[in-house]
This record gives sequence, structure tokens and C-alpha cells, in this order.
Amino acid sequence: MTIRHATETDLPAIVAIYNSAIPSRMATADLEPISVESRLSWFQARSPSQRPLWVIEVDGVIAGWLSFQSFYGRPAYNTTAEISIYIAPQFHRCGLARQLLVQAISESPSLGLNTLLCFIFAHNQPSLNLFETFGFQPWGHLPKVAEIDNVERDLVIMGLRIIDRYCDRLN
Repeated sequence: MTIRHATETDLPAIVAIYNSAIPSRMATADLEPISVESRLSWFQARSPSQRPLWVIEVDGVIAGWLSFQSFYGRPAYNTTAEISIYIAPQFHRCGLARQLLVQAISESPSLGLNTLLCFIFAHNQPSLNLFETFGFQPWGHLPKVAEIDNVERDLVIMGLRIIDRYCDRLN
């Protein structure tokens, strides 16, 4: 198992993993598959030193990915990032999301991040449980903000103060 920075040649695998999450209606608000071309500018906006995109490989196969996204796009929020994790279906429940999350938390201070956020549908209990395991707490609940297959869905904002957690370990 290897975690590394994604390259542009990884983008088809990244998109395929993302698209595999759409039918479950639990992990993304996209309702139709996306194309590699539509994700090219998103990919090019990633920066290994500030907002990385990592892939996790198992035996040379890209099994999942984690991205950091700037939050709200204004300078006052530069120390906060949203993270997203997607794992290929055949690698679910293998602990890969946990490994990506461990690395994201440990690397955040070197990326200049004090706070991590994630946006999770309220019916996505596996993801809520994963992030809670790592100390993320519910910071917001947006009722019925998404409509998926004629069902209104709630969104939970989970947050973790990295800087507080890091400082607590030093004391």
C-alpha cells in the first residue's frame, strides 16, 4: 500500500472511482457520471504543497483518493480546507480511507492548515462514523438542502481543529 501525490495520468482512475460512488446516492451530490475532461481544471488546481490530491495504491492499482479543497475561496479561510475521500468499491472496508485520513491529519500542519472540514450526507452513516472516529465533530446541519431521486437529503458539516489537537499533544 502506497500513498502518493496524484499525477495527471491518474485522473481517469480518480474519475472512475468517483463515478462508482454516484449510484449509491450516499457520497456525492452528482447524479450522473462526470468526465475526465470536466475534472481537468479541478485537478490542475491541486498543489502538493498546499491543497494536495493523493492516491492510495494497492499492488499498483489506484484504490482510492483524498483531496484537499480550499474552503470558501477567500483569504481569511486559507488555514481551513475541505477534504474528500473516495475508495473504489472493491476496496471498501479494507481500512484505506482510515489510512488516507491519518495522513491528512498528520500532514495538515505542514500544509498550513489549522482546520479540516468535510461535508457528508446525513444518511451516509459509514462516513460519519469514520470521521467521528478521528475526532471530527458535527459543526453544522443543513436540513433538506439536496434532492436526490425525489428525496430531500440533509447535509452534515464535520470539523476538526488540527492546531488544537497538535498543541494538546505537545502539552
